[in-house]
Amino acid sequence: MNKKIFSFMCLIGLYFGVGVIYKSYASEADYLLLSPLSAENVPADIHEDSRARLPMVLRDNLDAVGQEAFDTYVSPGTGYESGLSGPIGMLMNSPVLAEAIFDVRSRVRFGSAKDQRLTELTIITTAREVDNQYIYTAHEPAATRNGLQQEIIDIVRFRKPLDESMKIPGLGEEEKTIIQFTREAINEDKVSSDTFSKAINVFGNEGVMDLVGLIGYYNFMAITIRSFDIHRDNGSELLLPIRR
Repeated sequence: MNKKIFSFMCLIGLYFGVGVIYKSYASEADYLLLSPLSAENVPADIHEDSRARLPMVLRDNLDAVGQEAFDTYVSPGTGYESGLSGPIGMLMNSPVLAEAIFDVRSRVRFGSAKDQRLTELTIITTAREVDNQYIYTAHEPAATRNGLQQEIIDIVRFRKPLDESMKIPGLGEEEKTIIQFTREAINEDKVSSDTFSKAINVFGNEGVMDLVGLIGYYNFMAITIRSFDIHRDNGSELLLPIRR
């Protein structure tokens, strides 16, 4: 295993130790959507260029190692060709860390056996369970584009309980396992033996490790967003409903 990836996976393990308050199930009526962001809602310590507590990192201000990391992210096919913003932009304050994380991101988002529909399901479930508006709002549209049915999105969005008798198009063992595994990994002291066994049967050893890596990566992104208080652009629609 690449030494950088291994080191980052150890870091993920530390972040999984951060306590999360368990969230009980609720009905859709118990949630409400926030109004779009406006300038008056943005705290005074947020920089306009980065929408975060630190200014945007410019390539010209980086040393050779930093510029190499920057160029890795903006290379064709990465999705960041137009520049670095959001949590990735903040990562460039530590270019060596940013480059190590790039390898993990490439693996867990695009290099595993799971298709993008299941990958996006994992991401929005993680975002829901850690209540991260930024990540959820960025990825619900991606989940829809990749074919995830709205009824499944709503199970995640409103934290609806999973029922074995559910007859929802597209909600099979893979989808149920991802949702349940992610919920337990974030909210419980440990993933239950039953859920873990089911995940191994569905995805295999490597698939479960990749699933844990994806959940861990977006936990790391969520902590980065909270620490640097990263905001979406003014006027952005916020898609993650909050508990009343």
